[in-house]
Amino acid sequence: MFIAMNRFAIVKGQEEAFETVWKERDSKLAKVPGFQKFHLLKGPFDEEAGTTLYATHTTWNSQEDFVNWTKSDHFREAHKNAGSNRDLYAGPPRFEGFETVLSE
Repeated sequence: MFIAMNRFAIVKGQEEAFETVWKERDSKLAKVPGFQKFHLLKGPFDEEAGTTLYATHTTWNSQEDFVNWTKSDHFREAHKNAGSNRDLYAGPPRFEGFETVLSE
């Protein structure tokens, strides 16, 4: 199993708009071979930075399935308007990928 996560620092006051973008997107993930689950996670507010931490968490059968998705038309379609919401972000997302070592 492979876990893919992106961390987002969202500008104070833009949390609801950021969540709406995700809730209203036309997700095609369920049609992608190897995809298991998606979660949008909300973390703490960072007073010093003035941002709220969010993360996307996707679970895949394998890293190969995830990489294949990133090279697919589904991926390009899902990310075609990503730049139109730049005012929500305090910087670019940060990707983290994990191979599952133990699962209980």
